[in-house]
Amino acid sequence: MHHPIESLAEEVQQLPSDARTQLLDRVVASLDRDREWDAAWDAVAAQRDAEIESGASTAASGSEVIARLRKE
Repeated sequence: MHHPIESLAEEVQQLPSDARTQLLDRVVASLDRDREWDAAWDAVAAQRDAEIESGASTAASGSEVIARLRKE
């Protein structure tokens, strides 16, 4: 039994080279969006870490956060 990804790969191999190139560009572009999203979250995490280190904010343990959320 073929898995969907294997069937798709077989279909892609049947495409002309220029079409495969265009498809690859689109797939890579979609992955780049994920990297941009990850980079944005990394920036937020770094900012929060800096706020904790500077004393502008305090850290809470996971159990503290869950307790607060349950209380709300």
